[in-house]
Amino acid sequence: MEDAVLMSPPAEAAIRCEGLTRYFGEVKAVEELELSVPRGSIFGFLGRNGAGKTTTIRMLAGLAHPTRGKAWICGIETTNADSSARRTFGYLPQSPAFYSWMTPLEYLTYCGRLFGLSASELRQSISQTLELVGLETASRRRIGGFSGGMIQRMGIAQALLHNPPVLLLDEPTSSLDPAGRYEVLELISRLRGRVTVFLSSHILADIERVCDHVAIIRAGRLVLVSERDDLLSRYAVSAVEIEVEPENHPLPERFLAALRSQPWVAEVSQDQLVLRVAVSDQEAARRQLLPLALEFGLIIRRYEWVRPTLEEIFLKVSA
Repeated sequence: MEDAVLMSPPAEAAIRCEGLTRYFGEVKAVEELELSVPRGSIFGFLGRNGAGKTTTIRMLAGLAHPTRGKAWICGIETTNADSSARRTFGYLPQSPAFYSWMTPLEYLTYCGRLFGLSASELRQSISQTLELVGLETASRRRIGGFSGGMIQRMGIAQALLHNPPVLLLDEPTSSLDPAGRYEVLELISRLRGRVTVFLSSHILADIERVCDHVAIIRAGRLVLVSERDDLLSRYAVSAVEIEVEPENHPLPERFLAALRSQPWVAEVSQDQLVLRVAVSDQEAARRQLLPLALEFGLIIRRYEWVRPTLEEIFLKVSA
């Protein structure tokens, strides 16, 4: 891996890939993917559109055969068409499709029979799953009338019905409005500790919000794997944000000139009412920055030492 941050593999990985590769003619969709996903994690698989995320998930689910390499879910190989592997995971494609005339109760009954669940197992699983995804009150409504967020939650319900230890989610929020995204992300958060979630997305805020581990794929190659907080700490910069009241806008040029002349200031940027100051000496900045702002009469609404966002890190490593 190029410029990769390696994470020590867990003793028992929920998902493991060795040399996983898929070519489409001369196009290298995924190349030599080496990955180990810790059990119980919410693992974010992040990349630009076309980076190889969907191809990877389809290989993990046994829906696409690798050109070479192998993958295992809970110790069972999924890249050799082993039918027993179906029990180890649930899968939600990017654009799930349902029989619109069915109700959730009817559709989940249909899915459960395909998995061979007994009548008693099916009744219990449907009840628990619909409650978990928040669709119990809509269980007898036709799926054709559902909102986008309800459709995605319905997709997660069918993926969880047979109680798998791993859940594969391909871009589950990409087509949703803010309300639908909130519903689905809240549901994914509630799954923490119940199943291992492998979540692909190009929406950085979603990954940062719910995932505890992050991998970044670029043009089919894995470039970074890390725990989220370790990643944010690794790329941390010493910077402070000061938000002032509207009456201080625009900021006095004399103040900005005085600030830039300080030996501990590395860079100053401004976005409307928010001033961001990168510093080379954090101790000096903590002693002198606020007194300097007050000396020029600034009325401060917010003063905060900040860490980089996942977006800033992503743009740096995926360029």
